[in-house]
Amino acid sequence: TGVLALSYIHKRKPKVSMLVFDIHANFSKKATTKIFFTCEDGLKIKNAVEESLKTGEGVTVKVKSTGKNINGDVVSEFYFTWTFKPVSRKS
Repeated sequence: TGVLALSYIHKRKPKVSMLVFDIHANFSKKATTKIFFTCEDGLKIKNAVEESLKTGEGVTVKVKSTGKNINGDVVSEFYFTWTFKPVSRKS
């Protein structure tokens, strides 16, 4: 989820700060092979960044990252709550 978040704030004017506010994880199966993580919530992150820029306020969004083994079995789910806020200019 971090790469998605970074991709949406990269080179934004004004700059946008990002912070992991909360993390929860569920482990459903022992990981015995390589694990591949995917997040399909990129649009939620993009919308949160755009809303924060529009309002000038901090916006939080909860997204999920799913870990699967090489057989495609889900072994874990991570829930990240991100906060995005435009960086105010110092006088």
